[in-house]
Amino acid sequence: MNGTDHQNGGDLNGCGDIITQNQQKGCWTIGLINSKFRYLTAETFGFKINANGTSLKKKQIWTLEPDTSSTGESLIYLRSHLGKYLSVDSFGNVMCEGEEKDPGAKFQISVAEDGTGRWAFRNVVRGYFLGSSADKLTCTAKVPGDSELWHVHLAARPQVNLRSIGRKRFAHLSENLDEIYVDANIPWGEDTLFTLEFRQDESGKYAIHTCNNKYLSMGGKLVDKCSADCLFTAEYHSGQLALRDRNGQYLSPIGSKAVLKTRSNTVTKDELFSLEDSLPQASFVASLNARFVSVKQGVDVTANQEEISDHETFQLEFDWSTKRWYIRTMQDRYWTLETGGGIQASGDKRSSNALFDLVWQQDGAVAFRANNGRYVITKRSGHLYATADAVDDTCKYFFYLVNRPVLVLKCEQGFVGFKAGSSDRLECNKANYETILVERGDKGIVYFKSQNGKYWHADSESVTAESDNPEGFHLELREPTRLSIKTASGNYLTASKNGAFRAGESNVDSATQWEY
Repeated sequence: MNGTDHQNGGDLNGCGDIITQNQQKGCWTIGLINSKFRYLTAETFGFKINANGTSLKKKQIWTLEPDTSSTGESLIYLRSHLGKYLSVDSFGNVMCEGEEKDPGAKFQISVAEDGTGRWAFRNVVRGYFLGSSADKLTCTAKVPGDSELWHVHLAARPQVNLRSIGRKRFAHLSENLDEIYVDANIPWGEDTLFTLEFRQDESGKYAIHTCNNKYLSMGGKLVDKCSADCLFTAEYHSGQLALRDRNGQYLSPIGSKAVLKTRSNTVTKDELFSLEDSLPQASFVASLNARFVSVKQGVDVTANQEEISDHETFQLEFDWSTKRWYIRTMQDRYWTLETGGGIQASGDKRSSNALFDLVWQQDGAVAFRANNGRYVITKRSGHLYATADAVDDTCKYFFYLVNRPVLVLKCEQGFVGFKAGSSDRLECNKANYETILVERGDKGIVYFKSQNGKYWHADSESVTAESDNPEGFHLELREPTRLSIKTASGNYLTASKNGAFRAGESNVDSATQWEY
């Protein structure tokens, strides 16, 4: 067993409602899977704990919190979804009832040397390892055996930006789309989005899935199919993530191009990463002239471009206190309401005049309501002005979520994935997710294609991936991590408690908000 090295900083955010917006740095949300492939579970009643969970739902989610008082060791606490800490008493009984970080709740992580990447948790006070047998948790083994080794299932939103701790830069696709470089100052555009795929059926390892539907291999090349060379074990190093290949070498940025591949057998800052939430980035097409809104010409926000580049891509940043949005350019400027109603990308900091309501329309378009209470219109020159009292065609913009060419959808019941035994019917209560390819159509329409090569079809009974012909959907952003999905006929996709997934009501208030 190897103890992990200490590094400072970093964070892994996520898991929707379960984690607060201001999560402590170094906290991870995880599921723990024992040798019988059952999840550590905190039952809702009686503070009972067991290892009987068959999939990662709310009761199986734990927050791994670092012990900030320790240096040089990866000491942590495990907090349940009920806010209680896992602890061991003086008799070796494992409980999960306390709201305080008592000495008996402190564990040290070590990683198995057997190539599985499984973790062991040694209770610091007792010196024994946390294990599971039948229905109960134990802490009696002096040396970790099979019962004391746990696979770690990261429960954060799986689509993330990957930031190197050593280089202080973000990963992105190379121009040739065949490698990953770690040299971006900010994560801008679709090529900085990566899906961390958990492979429970392949010894609990992870694959890095890129936005062009390829997988990173340990030699640094992107390949079409996920093989053993594309699988990595996840290690916790005091709040940071290290990814280790089957030969025991760690991913890191190598050389002047900072190519992401494996080389080192030891973990330094170069081998450490943080997984950071990917904020929504969008492009907008003015209904009036079918041109993309752009800041290519300078500070004026103008609908005058025919294609999407970085100048036509905007980051949407949510203000929780007002439930409105800041719209940020790649040059770190914000759309701002100027005197006279003009919209300019002139704000270098957030202000009330940089806040906009997104008002979604029946036809899938969006209107922007500025801080003066008026709607933004496109003038014949293409310039944007907030002067309209009501929404008409000059106020409508078609919305494309440009940094989600691959989509993963999650609701309270679980992920969207294929029904067991079916090759085309989708359900929304799966432990493992289907990665959905998103293709752009006209007027804000998108098409969803599954990995089986078929397009989604939605009706009042179900959602299937069985069509050769694309069927249109609209995406409507609700919060930074949530969206609604509407069919071209105006019905929203809804989730049911039994996992049923279908086109339901036309009323947005009863529509499911999907984590994406």
